[in-house]
This record gives sequence, structure tokens and C-alpha cells, in this order.
Amino acid sequence: MTLDAIEFAENPEPRCPCVLLLDTSGSMGGEKIAALNAGLQTFRDDLLHDNLASKRVEVAIVAFDTMVRVEQEFATAEHFQSPTLTAQGLTYTAAGINKALDLLQARKRKYKDNGITYYRPWVFLITDGAPYGEDAYLLTQAAQRVKEEETNKRVAFFAVGVERNGDRFN
Repeated sequence: MTLDAIEFAENPEPRCPCVLLLDTSGSMGGEKIAALNAGLQTFRDDLLHDNLASKRVEVAIVAFDTMVRVEQEFATAEHFQSPTLTAQGLTYTAAGINKALDLLQARKRKYKDNGITYYRPWVFLITDGAPYGEDAYLLTQAAQRVKEEETNKRVAFFAVGVERNGDRFN
């Protein structure tokens, strides 16, 4: 038996894969990255306190700046490890989007291979600004891919912009 087969045998609940696509570029430094790190811990804690969500929601984290990194492979709340993110580099949003969508495709294949049903996957892009450093053509392609995935109901994509507003981030 593979590890996936064992995991799915122990928890045969339908799944909802969720990718947190996080901007870790230099402009996210200071209070923004600190708030993002705190938010990840709160998100994990909230998942753990919801019996159904803790069994069904699987979270992966993709961080992007000049590089794209999978900081957390798909995991249910009990196995979710909130990384400590740092801010650096440029904002390669298109590369991050493509990595997140590729991860979801691979995860859905694993579900199908193991007879696990799943809900429409979610991607939450959290960023403080516009892409910076990538070719405009790559951004156009990534945006088109998101549009096609949403139109065909293969993903629900949410973009969240954060900015400084008084004493808190919105």
C-alpha cells in the first residue's frame, strides 16, 4: 500500500483541496509578512477546531517571490505545519499561479486513483500588489488559465489584496 492509500483508508471523507498562494516578495516585508505568518497559524487553529473541516480540507502552501516554493504539501489540519515566511525578491505571480494549479491537478489525480471524492478546489492568492519582474505575456497566460479553470468549474480562485490601513491590514 502507498502512503496515500493508507491515508485515504484512515480518512475516507470527501476532500476540499485548498492552495494558499502567498506573495513573499520584498514589498511584503515587515508588518505584512508578520501578519501573514500570524494568519497562517490562526487558519490552522480554526481548521483544527472544526471537526468536519479538519477531516476534509487539505491545505497546501505555495510561496512566490523571485522563486516559487511549495512550503507545505497537501495536508489535513492535524498534519498542517504553518511555515515562517520571509519576504524577499520580486513578485513572480504567474509562476506562482501555474504552480498552484499544477499542484491541484496532481492532487485531484491522487483522489481519483484512490476513490476519494472531492469538492471544487480553492486557491487563495494573497498579495500586496501587482506582479513585478515577469514578462507580461506570462501573466496573460496565467490569467487565461485561471479563467478557463473557473469557467469549467475546476477551481474557485480568490484574489485577496492586502494593504496598510491605519492600525491593521485589510
